[in-house]
Amino acid sequence: MTVPGSTSPWNSRPGSTRSASGRGARPVLLGSAKAVLSLALVLGAATACSQTSEGGSKAAKEWKVGDCAGPDTSTSKDGFQAVDCDDPKATVKALAVKDGELFAGAVECPAGTDEIISVKVSFGGDAATSGIPSKTVCGRNLSGDHPGDAGAGGGQLVVGDCVDDQAKEIACASGGNKVLALAKTADGCPADADNPIELFPSPGRPYDAICTKKA
Repeated sequence: MTVPGSTSPWNSRPGSTRSASGRGARPVLLGSAKAVLSLALVLGAATACSQTSEGGSKAAKEWKVGDCAGPDTSTSKDGFQAVDCDDPKATVKALAVKDGELFAGAVECPAGTDEIISVKVSFGGDAATSGIPSKTVCGRNLSGDHPGDAGAGGGQLVVGDCVDDQAKEIACASGGNKVLALAKTADGCPADADNPIELFPSPGRPYDAICTKKA
């Protein structure tokens, strides 16, 4: 099965079908965000060429593993702001801090990432709508709710997750197709992947085929 599209700040998801590959992969559209939830942690600029955070104390270049963030709906409904980890508003902790990415598919966060936060900077404009990605924060929820764990139905697609026939990630408890591997082509899938889903290429994404088996 082949799915035209790309993965992960970013939202997902229905597509057209093209000819099947030699392994019988069907084409499917995976939208620009896969099932990865992409959220903007907005670091705006008060004046041209200067960076300040809106509601947070950390500039984009200062983000490091172990820092925390909490919701900031003043910038957007999915916005975040940097906060101290002992602040009651803190909801996520950074597992990793990576360079900013223009393309959602190029983001590669570690396993267990529940939230992918795009840190944007702007020079005189609105960072929420026109900012340039500066950093990507891979966040783990401070609560016991971890949709990014393998099979839980959220976060970035990893081996052990499940997807439906349109390549949308779902909780494995709902059935669907179990992800056995992520490969460049369906021909690179393991032999027991009897339902490979081939995606149309997306800039930066390290795989174009989801190797799956009925869960």
